[in-house]
Amino acid sequence: MKAKILVVDDEPDVTYTLKATLEAAGFFDIYPFNDPGLALSNFRPNMYDLAILDIRMPQMNGFELLHEIRKIDENVKVCFLTAVSELTEYATAIKKIYPPLDENCIIKKPIDNVELAKQLNRILNPHTQSG
Repeated sequence: MKAKILVVDDEPDVTYTLKATLEAAGFFDIYPFNDPGLALSNFRPNMYDLAILDIRMPQMNGFELLHEIRKIDENVKVCFLTAVSELTEYATAIKKIYPPLDENCIIKKPIDNVELAKQLNRILNPHTQSG
């Protein structure tokens, strides 16, 4: 069964690329949105296995979106997408998230697609990974 992943990024080229490459890997069904408000209005409990949220978006940032998503589904796994240069800027905010995010849940732009597929498999299937 393929994992259902919500991807929210205000850059259409990012969501397009993630959808194309991750679905080509054969393990994932990707549901891309470029508007966080639209993603939120379409969000339902137990709909996704994972949500990948860009941190910096104009209408609603990734932290605000996560806050609203948690009101609908407390259990969905979440990763944040951010440029490496922005990572230190958001480090404090990321640490305040409950439950705390694992280091694997920070996806750094630019993205290596092969490594990302492996990273998502580790996040979605933590007990089946070796070493």
